[in-house]
Amino acid sequence: MPIRINLLAEAQAAEDIRRRDPVKRTIWAAVFIVILVLVWSSSLQVKVMTENSRLSSLEGKLSSRTNEYQLIISNKKKLDEANDKIAALNRLAANRFLYATLLDAIQHTTVEGIQLSRLKIEHNFDLTAEVKPTKSDDKVIPGKPATSTEKVILILDAKDSSHNPGGDQVNRFKDAIAQSAYFKTNRIGTNGILLKNLSAPQLDGELGKQAVQFTFDCRFPEKVR
Repeated sequence: MPIRINLLAEAQAAEDIRRRDPVKRTIWAAVFIVILVLVWSSSLQVKVMTENSRLSSLEGKLSSRTNEYQLIISNKKKLDEANDKIAALNRLAANRFLYATLLDAIQHTTVEGIQLSRLKIEHNFDLTAEVKPTKSDDKVIPGKPATSTEKVILILDAKDSSHNPGGDQVNRFKDAIAQSAYFKTNRIGTNGILLKNLSAPQLDGELGKQAVQFTFDCRFPEKVR
């Protein structure tokens, strides 16, 4: 039986041992793991960049929405102020003092022997400043809006040339004013009509007889607006 001698057996054995060297296999495994880690790290970096870009976009949109919100709030405040002013103007227009109505009422308030010589109206507004809300001991004290108090005084200068100047006809004229529908509507009674001046009888050159000059102050009730 022939004997086979493998002259390369030793070299093959050495190559086989080299191929099975655990250190080399470990190095290859480590290189592979490092490559995987690098690939995973790169993918994470790409994700981070993508999310950062998305975050920047969302922050930009949020900033834009915030600016729009502040603009809306500012415009709403201006609109509310304008509506308040319009409402106040409408109230003022609806409740304003009508001079023509007063003049018509005076025209129809007559007493024999009494002649109206002058009519004057003092029409003023006293303004009260706004009181803003305050905070004290964690409690909010509400404020008060600004107001205006309307004051109207009607001044009537007249003369009495009746048979008894400065007598009963002056009081009758006062009663006639108080009984007028206009003055009743405005709640002006005889107590609101004050005799401010009454002169002594003297000859009136225009009428050619004795007459008395007198003045009435008619105070309208004050109105807070």
